[in-house]
Amino acid sequence: MTEYPTSQEGPQPVASGGGTDDAGHGKAAVAATEAVRTHAQGPGSERGAPASASAGELPRPRTAAASPADGPAGGEPGQGGARTRDGEAARNAAAGEAAQVRAPAPPRPRGAEERTTHGARPGSRPEPTAPTGDLDGTPADEVQVDGVGGGAGRHGGGPIAGAETGTARREGDRLRFVGAATRRIARGIDLDEIVLGLCRATVPTFSDAILVYLRDPLPVGDERPVGPVVLRLRRTDRLRPLDDLTGGDPAGAAGAAGELDFSQMTLVGPQGDLPAAELCEIRPGGALAEVLRGVRPVFGSAAGAKDALPELLGADHPVPRGQRAILAPLRGRRRVIGAAVFLRTPDRPAFETNDLLVAAQLATHTALGIDKAVLYGREAYIADELQRTMLPDSLPQPTGVRLASRYLPAAETARVGGDWYDAIPLPGSRVALVVGDVMGHSMTSAAIMGQLRTTAQTLAQLDLPPAEVLHHLDEQAQRLGSDRMATCLYAVYDPVSHRITIANAGHPPPVLLHLGGRAEVLRVPPGAPIGVGGVDFEAVELDAPAGATLLLYTDGLVESRLRDVWTGIEQLRERLATTAQLTGLDHPPPLEALCDDVLDMLGPGDRDDDIALLAARFEGIAPSDVAYWFLDPEETAPGRARRFARRALTRWGLEELSDSLELLVSEVVTNAVRYAERPVTLRLLRTDVLRCEVGDDSPQLPRQRRARDTDEGGRGLFLVNRMARRWGATRLSSGKVVWFELPLPGAHDRR
Repeated sequence: MTEYPTSQEGPQPVASGGGTDDAGHGKAAVAATEAVRTHAQGPGSERGAPASASAGELPRPRTAAASPADGPAGGEPGQGGARTRDGEAARNAAAGEAAQVRAPAPPRPRGAEERTTHGARPGSRPEPTAPTGDLDGTPADEVQVDGVGGGAGRHGGGPIAGAETGTARREGDRLRFVGAATRRIARGIDLDEIVLGLCRATVPTFSDAILVYLRDPLPVGDERPVGPVVLRLRRTDRLRPLDDLTGGDPAGAAGAAGELDFSQMTLVGPQGDLPAAELCEIRPGGALAEVLRGVRPVFGSAAGAKDALPELLGADHPVPRGQRAILAPLRGRRRVIGAAVFLRTPDRPAFETNDLLVAAQLATHTALGIDKAVLYGREAYIADELQRTMLPDSLPQPTGVRLASRYLPAAETARVGGDWYDAIPLPGSRVALVVGDVMGHSMTSAAIMGQLRTTAQTLAQLDLPPAEVLHHLDEQAQRLGSDRMATCLYAVYDPVSHRITIANAGHPPPVLLHLGGRAEVLRVPPGAPIGVGGVDFEAVELDAPAGATLLLYTDGLVESRLRDVWTGIEQLRERLATTAQLTGLDHPPPLEALCDDVLDMLGPGDRDDDIALLAARFEGIAPSDVAYWFLDPEETAPGRARRFARRALTRWGLEELSDSLELLVSEVVTNAVRYAERPVTLRLLRTDVLRCEVGDDSPQLPRQRRARDTDEGGRGLFLVNRMARRWGATRLSSGKVVWFELPLPGAHDRR
């Protein structure tokens, strides 16, 4: 009998169970594989094969697949079939078995019969049939980027295990790429950042070049576009220059099959822009319109895309043949807002079917991000415009004071806030200086700020004391809501008396920079914020010397996460003093430069809140340039007013204005005496113009009207309007003031 080496014996067949492995094959395949593995070890293996075995012969292993003619698997003694077998036939049969063992048919993957022509795995979400373009929640094994790594992975190990390992690795690469790409796209907050994130994430990992087209203009929210749909090339990106792709020979850019390739085109611009069409108008019913309506990405070789790509890129732009281009529509929440074109060169494997799923994921995340960025940009624009339109466009330049202002939105958090400033001219050449801060950062805060600013302007025109103005603002804030709170500082400067009256409602105190360079924080009672209710406000009157500068500001200038408010106020005081020392002690620093220098003290972490800044340089009016009289409400008052005016003009050397001034003073004083019960005031001010102010205790404001031919009066204000440079009437708490201005001789009439 023939004895087989124990090292070549396969496992004994199992008596029960049916004996199949996981792939559905019998145990014979495992035994044959073990036999080949042991035979390859040769003599001296750990199973101890005898040296008498021929090195060129493959011992026949025991197998359950042996034919009945061979007898029992173990080969019983006395049977001559195995001993009399021809040696050559035995060797041929053994070689055939060995060849079959070395190259077994790979097991069919589980569920292979369910694969579709698109390469989708069973259990995956089918591609949408309706033009929705939404591929949310795609399973990990669907997101396969076979082209991400530059081609198919190499199989390692055995044929079966190697194939499964390579597929899993490619699937993992796709999943990691899509995750990283979508995170990079999602990091963008504005339109350019999102588009740049798409380009940087896909070039060169997924494609060699990309072109992104967006609608012009982009629709916002639910608004429906009007007119033809136009796509504008927003950005192109490619990484490798022409020489790297073609080896210095542009003719080599065509593939082996003579494919046209975009790498034949030269780079233009720092972004590596491809010379594609800048604008593309989508023709209704055209190939491009049909592809965009279908929403799903398609290969450039698809039936509709063959005509759509030239329509999008331009007839002169070379389009790769085959599966080297993907046209992916970008669909937002409501409609298609653009398209992305992914391109690959011939020196890289073409796109695969699964790459369409990747392109769909990238297009979906990009389109939704663009939609949100457009909505955010519109909201930020509206909020910013709301904030800025509620601030004064320009500051007035009243007599005796110069003004400058700055406003900076917050660098972090919300861009819009409730800070405001204002300068309101008052009767008697006075000016009201206001700065306030509504708590919170939102469009609501900006709207409340606008209401409080309007209320402050109305109250200022009534010439109420500063404490009364804050009291009425407090009542208005309570009417707006229980949680509407704000801080405010209201000051009135009188250039004639060189005094300033200040009332504070929980606002940071102002800083006064004197002419000699000394800066001091004014001691003003802090008060409670506006909106608390039931509190009294206290006003203080302080000196305002000529040449001094008063700085009003909001807490965003002196308070941040890095410093408390009092530390910031002290730093502001020191900064003003240092600036005054640099410019000299005999004259104050320029007002505009001073505002810029104050803002330069802000560090990177000091822009947590928006900032409003108002600077007032006190110049005052010298006593020698002021003439003041009281006139009893009698019939002789107009004549006395003319004599007083003529006397003041003579003292100032302005006799040329005597006729005009006497006529206008007579008309205004006559109208005041007619309705007044108390003495009438007459004041002349000589500054860059000659200003006349007539006050009485009657609250009724004069109105200009056209007098009829038979009327004896009604022509006085008509003369004032025709002869004066400017004129006006202001109601006071104690009556009214009518004023007019005449240009000085030789001065340019700026009317």
